[in-house]
This record gives sequence, C-alpha cells and structure tokens, in this order.
Amino acid sequence: MKINRKLRIQLFMQNSIFVVLFLSLVGLVGYLSFEFHAARDITQSTRNTLTEGSVNVVRQMKGPVNITVYASADDNYRKGIVDFVSRYQRAKRDINFKFVNPAENPKQAQEAGVRAEGEFIVEYKNKSEHLLPPIIEQDMTNLLVRLAREKSRNVMFLDGHGERRLNGLKNYDLGEFGKQLEKKGFKLSNPDLTLSPDVPANGAMLVIASPQVDIPELEISKIKKYVADGGNLFWLIDQDAMHGLMPVAELLGLQLTPGIVVDPMAAQYGGDYKMAFAVQYGEHPITQSFGLRTLFPLARQIDANGQDRGWAVSHLVDVAATGWLETSPIEGNPKFDAKKDIGGPINIAVAMERKIENKTQRVVVVGSGGFLANTFIGNGGNLDLGINMINWLAGDDSLITIQPKPLKDVNIIIPTDAKNRLLAIAVFFGFRLGLPILLLITGVVIWLKRRKR
Repeated sequence: MKINRKLRIQLFMQNSIFVVLFLSLVGLVGYLSFEFHAARDITQSTRNTLTEGSVNVVRQMKGPVNITVYASADDNYRKGIVDFVSRYQRAKRDINFKFVNPAENPKQAQEAGVRAEGEFIVEYKNKSEHLLPPIIEQDMTNLLVRLAREKSRNVMFLDGHGERRLNGLKNYDLGEFGKQLEKKGFKLSNPDLTLSPDVPANGAMLVIASPQVDIPELEISKIKKYVADGGNLFWLIDQDAMHGLMPVAELLGLQLTPGIVVDPMAAQYGGDYKMAFAVQYGEHPITQSFGLRTLFPLARQIDANGQDRGWAVSHLVDVAATGWLETSPIEGNPKFDAKKDIGGPINIAVAMERKIENKTQRVVVVGSGGFLANTFIGNGGNLDLGINMINWLAGDDSLITIQPKPLKDVNIIIPTDAKNRLLAIAVFFGFRLGLPILLLITGVVIWLKRRKR
C-alpha cells in the first residue's frame, strides 16, 4: 500500500490520540489508586491490616498524628516498623512518620527521654506518649485512644463493703477490666464516703459492683444525692440482696425481678445452665454495630420505668432466647414452669439518660456483675461491651468501638521424644530444602527431554 502525505497525517493523528488517551487512562488509574485503597489480608488473624476497632479510632481523630521512631540505621529492622506504621497510615493519611538514629543524634534522643532501641514517640494535639518495643496493634491503638481523650476521666468505685474491686486480683474482682480502663486513659479512684462530705463531683462516674454487706445509711444518702444531682452511675447487680441500695434503685425507677436466668444453650457450648449467652442487643450507641457473643453468669432481669423522672430508658442486652427466668430456688436440673417462670429472651441491662441542670446524666445497670470479673472478662465480647459502657458513661461516644485483639502467635513446638523429633525435623527440612530441590530437578529433567525432541 502506497503511503501518501494524507495517510501519514491520519496515522499520526490516530497514534497521537491513542497516546493521549493511554496517558489519560494511566493518570486516571493513578489518581484513583491514590484516592481509594483496597486491600485483602489473607494471613491468620489479619496480621497485615488493622482490626475494625483500630480503624474506627484513627478515623475519628481530627488533625495530624506525628510519630518519631528512634532506631538505628538497620534497614531490616526499620522495614518492619515501616510496615507496621503503614497499616495506620492507610486508615489515616495525616499520620506523619520519621526515623531518628540515636547514635547520630544522642542529644536529641536524651532530651526526648528515649530509653530503648525502636522506641515510639507519638504526638497528637500538643500531647505525647512513649511506646516501648515490642510494638503491637493493641498497645498502639490504646495509646491513640488515650491521646484522643480531650480530658482526664476519673472512674470512682465504691469500696469497703466486699464489692468487686477494679484493682482487685481475685477471680471475683474486676482487676483485669480496671487495667484495660487505665490503658485507655481512665484513672481509677475509690473515695472513702465515710470521710468525704459527698461523692466527688469531678469524677466521670461512680461504679457500684455488687457489695456483699450492708452499706451504712450515711453512705447511701451521699450516693442518692450524687445521683439526684446528675452524677453518672455504672451499677452491677448480682443475685445477692441489695444491701441497703434499694433506695437508689427506687430513685432510678429500676424494676428488679427476682430470679436467675436459665439458658439451655449454654450447655451446648460446654457451659453451665446458669450461664446466659446474649442473643441480641438493643438500639443504642453502646451496642451499635456490636455483634460479638457475650457471656453473663448468674444473670438477673433488669428493667426501668423512669420516664416520669425524665429518663430515656433503653434495653441493652437480651439473653437466653430458648431459656427463661427461673423464679423458684434452683435444685438439680431446672425445668420451665409457665405458671411461675418468665420465658426468654430476658433483658439484663439498661441504659438511662436524661437532661438535668444543663448537663446530660447517664446510668448503666447490668444484672450480672460477674461478666466483667477476672474469670469471665476474656470470654467473647465481654471486655468490648464493658469498655463501650464506660466510654458512653464518660461521654466519649466517638470512642465506642470494637477493641483490637492481640494477635495469636504461631509457634512450632518440636516434640521432645526422639522419634517424633526426628519426624518433625524431616518435615521441616523437607518442605524448606527437599521440596524446592525436587522441583528444580524435575524442571531440569523436563527441559532436557524437550530439548532432545
């Protein structure tokens, strides 16, 4: 075909348009990849991406976060740190990150108070905290939560009457829960109401966790005044007697039905019928998007009728969908009695809120103090639900989220006996060395056969 001047111009125009369109497409793809990110983590426990709780925390932080890592110029060591921080940067772009070599800048490291190789200094809104290695997501996210809190939150807990203590070590106590609260920026205190004229007004809330002996009238009157004046309350009520707290329950309009929740489903999971599994959660900020299973030992029914006092009452947790509230003393294997017992599901927690003197007052009452005890805090979403309740009571609604879980370590345990130890070593080196060598030899043999043809 003869190419004339007109054809050359047409070919030039076609090629030019193609190049322009191709470059535009490349630019569009580059822009979309910068604006939108998609990733899929197929590792165990999603080791390369943040959990939902961490993503929610960093996205709610307004303003830049500055991270300085004091680490030597070791490329392999720094790469692990970069990979870790990049997981947070994908969720929040204004996380600024830099390395400082303490060997080259000893004065700067000393002035910053650096104590260890690989130490993080995280700054946010004129506040800063140090994080020592090894660095894991749970510790990093807890640090960001502490920095995100606008002011200190003081959690007061009633003590001296056999309560479950937030700093206690016994299985009955709430010590592990208290440690988690401290990691998230809360401060714990137990005011002595026998000496203090009133319940301190500077606390975020008062925690009453299942007293075992009667509380003196003097202290009861101070608690009633605290609630009447608009103080926030977190109340865990067990099966025991009220021990003098009934006036407080009447002040709130609580309805406490006697009896223990029986849940036949618990036996399917290896538990006791006195353990109750949550089957659904109410519409409330505490339980919004909350889908974790929770476990409540020795639960009781809780309700409230506080509308006449200005309260907005919300049911939080329903348990024992196939169970019931046993109103008679339990002996042996209990059975449902339609005449006396109450069929499930049974609500065991309420959240109450009202406006009083230009401020918002909040109360949470749970009919199972044991669900946050050291024995049960690690079951399902018990910790997450408890933290959500505390955040809501403290007014930190934006920090209500599913907490990041520590990743499971994958360990290879080599047997101690000679036979199994030899087998384990053979499997290990077989996959690491034998299989690659076998594939290489197979490839060479196939290549030689094809070459002879």
